[in-house]
Amino acid sequence: MLADLTAGSVADAETRRQLRPFDVVEREALAAPAAVDALAALAPAERVKVIAEIKRSSPSRGALASIPDPAALASLYETGGASAISVLTEQRKFGGSLDDLMAVRRAVSLPVLRKDFIATAYQVFEARAAGADLVLLIVAALDDATLRTLYDLIVELGMTPLVETHSAEELDRAAQLGAGLIGVNARNLSTFELDRDLFGTLVARFPAGAIKVAESAVLSPADVAHYRAAGADAVLVGEALVTGGDPVANLAAFRAV
Repeated sequence: MLADLTAGSVADAETRRQLRPFDVVEREALAAPAAVDALAALAPAERVKVIAEIKRSSPSRGALASIPDPAALASLYETGGASAISVLTEQRKFGGSLDDLMAVRRAVSLPVLRKDFIATAYQVFEARAAGADLVLLIVAALDDATLRTLYDLIVELGMTPLVETHSAEELDRAAQLGAGLIGVNARNLSTFELDRDLFGTLVARFPAGAIKVAESAVLSPADVAHYRAAGADAVLVGEALVTGGDPVANLAAFRAV
């Protein structure tokens, strides 16, 4: 599944490249306003930080919410106290787009994450041109050389890589990059099974000083408390916020943990 999702995202990026060549997107990326400092926004604090996600659907859950106005939802997230906004830009299975990311960027002052299956330099330049401050890199989807190349490019463009892991070996690879922001995804992207305890089993392997993000399986304040007790500095929440009614109230409940 992960390989298929990555291949689909790369193919869609190649289609866009036919309309907007690499050199055009590169110039736009280099001319974009400076990225917001995501590491400062997500730095460990007395209360857990929340990365709130714009997510219409997923391969595991199907349709979640139509979200006709992602900018309006992002504004509610900011009002509710989110520390960053994650925007799904994958089209085929998640119903997202770079237009969503650009709309969110215009609406909020928080750092904005491009959450997609990133495997090429073109996608990284697209992210910066669209206003992204963070870019997701999924260790399981990339060989060491590509992971390093994309990580360095993201940093060179002034953005922050969120390096996503699912195992001890992947967390070690993230540490070798010198990553300052590392996530553990409770959802196995090959089988889509969830393991809420995975974060706790891997937390000791985080490098010193790295911000620890727990991803997936966050549906209630009890889930946030579980991750916080295990050592998470931040949690990434999608489904619970787009399906749970009042996102401002839900965010307040999560942040109160």
